[in-house]
Amino acid sequence: MKLQNWIAPIAVGGVLLAALLPGVGSNINEASASTGSKCGELNIAVNNWVGYEADAFVVGELAKKRLGCIVNYVYVDEQISWQGFASGQVDVVLENWGHPELIDLYVKKLKVAQDAGSIGITGVIGWYVPPWMKKKYPDITNWKNLNKYSDLFKTSESGGKGQLLDGDPGFVTNDEALVKNLDLNYKVVFAGSEAALIQAFRSGEKNKKPVLGYFYSPQWFLAEVPLVKVDLPPYKEGCDADPAKVDCDYPPYPLHKIVSNQFVDSDTTGYKLVKNFKWSDKDQNLVAKYITSDGMTPEDAAQKWIDDNPDKVDAWLK
Repeated sequence: MKLQNWIAPIAVGGVLLAALLPGVGSNINEASASTGSKCGELNIAVNNWVGYEADAFVVGELAKKRLGCIVNYVYVDEQISWQGFASGQVDVVLENWGHPELIDLYVKKLKVAQDAGSIGITGVIGWYVPPWMKKKYPDITNWKNLNKYSDLFKTSESGGKGQLLDGDPGFVTNDEALVKNLDLNYKVVFAGSEAALIQAFRSGEKNKKPVLGYFYSPQWFLAEVPLVKVDLPPYKEGCDADPAKVDCDYPPYPLHKIVSNQFVDSDTTGYKLVKNFKWSDKDQNLVAKYITSDGMTPEDAAQKWIDDNPDKVDAWLK
């Protein structure tokens, strides 16, 4: 499930230098110049998980084909993408998972971006095991029992401890602090990507191999393998305020859009579409499944959903 046309960013002095090169990572609708559309360029950050890719291409394909926008898909790391608000290389981040530190910097201090509202989905992050483990070890989903089972999760990479498998190092994660502060006999090992996480859980369920790993919803894969969440100490307001002292579960993340002030001030029809964009877990998971399980291109997957959901699309375009 690799994202396509990845562009590696280079950050110098807080500015995103490498974004769009001519003909790379972009989809340009040259018809906009001749149609006289009020929509100009729309630079959509695409972060490296497929649910986000579903958001980006549904919005992008609508903007391109229905509004005549020039649409650029900027494949960039989740946190680095915010640097593009100041430079004009990113107009919108469609799925923000918290990041109060980035909101403080780019929205409150630098005043180059603003909130554009919910996408209609609440994100959940946590630790999960494959279903077979819950059946065989019923108490394994209580964090207090994890040390009892740590030997089950040992790997060549975990240094004699149980392995806690994380995804991309750029994802939102408190896992190393949690392992330390909850005194767990585990080591965080990064799989490197969403695709690698999914493959580990898929293989774990099929072959009855122990896997304890970071995962999240919404995620289309949960319909294939209904992973079971481990109960960490309940989240309480402020328990994650100091990243080094986190000892609680992840909070719920109401996913919302962040847009550059420059983009808002341009008053394009593209901004109105972004502002109105809102859908469900089910919608996102379906498009993500088209891209992954069904092998469709992101453009084709987005277009199929658009064609099948005219009422929702029309509401966004009003």
